[in-house]
Amino acid sequence: MRRALRWAAVLAVVIACVGALAGRELLERWHTPLVVPAEGAVITVAPGDTLRTVAAGLHQQGILAHPRLLIAYGRVTGLDSRLRRGEYRLIPGTTPEALLALLVSGKVLQYQVTLPEGITVAQALVLLEKEAALETVLVGRDDERLLQLVAPYQALEGLFLPETYRFERGDTDLDILRRAHLALRDVLAREWQQRPLGLPYSEPYEALIMASIIERETGVPDEREQIAGVFVRRLQQGMRLQTDPTIIYGLGAEFDGNLARSHLRDAGNLFNTYRHHGLPPTPIALPGLAAIRAALNPAPGDTLFFVARGDGSHEFNATLEGHQQAVRKYQLKRRQDYRSTPGKL
Repeated sequence: MRRALRWAAVLAVVIACVGALAGRELLERWHTPLVVPAEGAVITVAPGDTLRTVAAGLHQQGILAHPRLLIAYGRVTGLDSRLRRGEYRLIPGTTPEALLALLVSGKVLQYQVTLPEGITVAQALVLLEKEAALETVLVGRDDERLLQLVAPYQALEGLFLPETYRFERGDTDLDILRRAHLALRDVLAREWQQRPLGLPYSEPYEALIMASIIERETGVPDEREQIAGVFVRRLQQGMRLQTDPTIIYGLGAEFDGNLARSHLRDAGNLFNTYRHHGLPPTPIALPGLAAIRAALNPAPGDTLFFVARGDGSHEFNATLEGHQQAVRKYQLKRRQDYRSTPGKL
């Protein structure tokens, strides 16, 4: 009996030692860093992927040496059911424990795309299509989903706030434009509420149209309020705006870079503010926050005219005589690099 008890004790000690050694081995494996290249690695958890799927893929790539340990730990802790889809960046030193924590954190790779101020909706769609991490689902500016998004407006132009937007792989161009439209609505509503009295706009949309013209008229930020002041006073006095960017927008693909006298006389172009009074039918570009604020906060003064100096800035005048002198000075003796509006987008 005593002999049996001694053997049982020895066996228990052996089992305990083996268990301790095995536990130690598992612990070492759990805290041993993955085999991640010095530059890091990007892994993807696709919709429907399980922890087993991810672990198998990492094992096949030579990154995860012991996939079953990761799977077992995930099952025991319940973390295997909490994976978040997306792309994750692994860095050297990442352990299996840190890997699992990352996959349930949702801290996926972020990308960003910038819609510059003053571009058109058509140009915005081209920019979004070039983003490799962004899925293209829209089929041009006539896509019914875009028209539904901006309803009750009939035209898309101007109704998306130019900004930098962050996104994850798998997001779509429609997702970005939906956010841009909501941002524009919020900005326009806020700025409209803070506007001073006496402006010649009957609704926020008219201020948006003005902001888009300001955006395309000047490349000098400090001139925005001055430009707005000129246009607001012209509207208040019943004068035509007479601004080139509106005509150019109305010409569309027909415009070849040269604005001819025939274009200025063309009453069939509804955006021809040399022939038509008031604002054009729609915005002509995507105005940013600064242009919207300028349209709603025009600089006071008596100037009614301005002419491009050829470097993107303008000279302002209160009289037609002064304006004509400036025209002769800057436009009839144009420099080779002369430009009247912000550079090409």
